[in-house]
Amino acid sequence: MYRVKEAFYTLQGEGGQAGRAAVFCRFSKCNLWNGREADRASAVCSFCDTDFVGTDGQNGGRFETAAALADHIRNLWPDAPGTPYVVCTGGEPLLQLDEPLIEAFHDRGFEVGVETNGTLPAPAGIDWLCVSPKADAPVVIEACDELKVVFPQPLAMPERFEHIRARHYFLSPMAAPAPSSPADDPVRQSNTRKATDYCLAHPRWRLTLQMHKLIGID
Repeated sequence: MYRVKEAFYTLQGEGGQAGRAAVFCRFSKCNLWNGREADRASAVCSFCDTDFVGTDGQNGGRFETAAALADHIRNLWPDAPGTPYVVCTGGEPLLQLDEPLIEAFHDRGFEVGVETNGTLPAPAGIDWLCVSPKADAPVVIEACDELKVVFPQPLAMPERFEHIRARHYFLSPMAAPAPSSPADDPVRQSNTRKATDYCLAHPRWRLTLQMHKLIGID
């Protein structure tokens, strides 16, 4: 059984695949937060603004088999030239994503991207792996395509993760929990400046912005 909060077709908004068309498959549940709104302030990543509880989002649901979920995702991809791409995210997708589902996606022509907090081992077959560590949660993945650190996090500063082998190292400025818009978010603006300064001082790291929020898409 796979539990999906929502699934939708959009553009990847940040990181090494920014601008690429993708179907986002947001799995329910996260191992760093119990999903209760009253406990958000004490969560490991208290800045999280993502709803990953339940299966009631757009195109969400429960899927008995890998084939059923892969078919569901394939139906969200347009009939047009271009390599299909699915981004498995959450919550924490590695609580549910497994090799049979990855194989089912591949059988339908998809490249498979994953956005994980890195606290769980990744199954074989992932085409693009993004690790985004959170606070003092232990990271067990030591190699990935991109390492994306939400910045600044006092317990998860970039230097803590220098040992992780990645093709790309990104800093993503932390936003306020619920700003009216990116332009009206002084927290994001301040943290963007801090992240910019850090990248200039440590050129291994690159700045990435949440383009999807800036242009107003999912």
